[in-house]
Amino acid sequence: MKSIITFLTLLLTISLNAQEKPNPLLIDFSELKINTTQNDSVKPVLVTVKDTVITKDIKANYWDNTVYNPYHETTVEFPLQLKFKDSTYHSPIGKNKVITSRYGWRRGRAHKGIDIDLVTGDSLFTMFDGIVRMSRYSRGHGKTVVVRHFNGLETVYAHLSEYGVKENDTLSKGQYLGKGGVSGNARGSHLHLVINYNGVSINPEYLFEFNSHNKIRANELWVTKKWTRPIYHNSKRESIIKPLISEEEALASLIKQKSIYVVKSGDTLSRISKRNNVTITSICKTNTIKRNSVLKIGQKLVIEK
Repeated sequence: MKSIITFLTLLLTISLNAQEKPNPLLIDFSELKINTTQNDSVKPVLVTVKDTVITKDIKANYWDNTVYNPYHETTVEFPLQLKFKDSTYHSPIGKNKVITSRYGWRRGRAHKGIDIDLVTGDSLFTMFDGIVRMSRYSRGHGKTVVVRHFNGLETVYAHLSEYGVKENDTLSKGQYLGKGGVSGNARGSHLHLVINYNGVSINPEYLFEFNSHNKIRANELWVTKKWTRPIYHNSKRESIIKPLISEEEALASLIKQKSIYVVKSGDTLSRISKRNNVTITSICKTNTIKRNSVLKIGQKLVIEK
């Protein structure tokens, strides 16, 4: 009995200390061991406390399970820095990733994610450690799972056929999320993957390489508005990507670079746009012309990037 009383006294002491201190000591009871004997002889009580890493409370602000974007009243300032503790992410699907539609302008609308081909029923996995903020039907996206991660990002997995997690579940990198499908406004079965930061979408291909290596482009990346605006990108082709590693590079990239393009035989605004990786809107605005303007061979156009 004496050893049991000693054990209970220790627990009470820890509990009282936890109320007085801002960072309480957390005990993992699966690691707790008590030495006793049948005759209750006096022996020391051995308590093993597992080390606990205190992590950022990602549920402290704007934690709403009922809406896709709870950040309506926040303003994101650019350039912003994102940090990753790993050099790789876990693939959201269990096979080779084939992108069928990219982040960018598509059929006159903003496509704020990438579409990855799959067969209905294929398993989906979370890319990083995190907590499920939303797991419910969302208009357009259908059955959707949103996971908030410890660096501030949220990954969105849309058009699911079956949920595998519930709201407020804590997930480890690579943990099962559910099954892919065609729910919501989807043309054929696929995973619509969105990367958000405080409600603002970021081109996923700027942050991650979508090949078999599952690499993060850099452990520290700077993001400018260019990588958050679909109008600057085309859903049919990959944008030219040069990760910004330092704040100096990010600020320098904000200064638009101008060049001169000489119109050649057979050129159209669409062709010139693709060759120079700029939008038709940008060409028209910079040169004060309209989309239906007639181009002349030898005409000089200012290309601003």
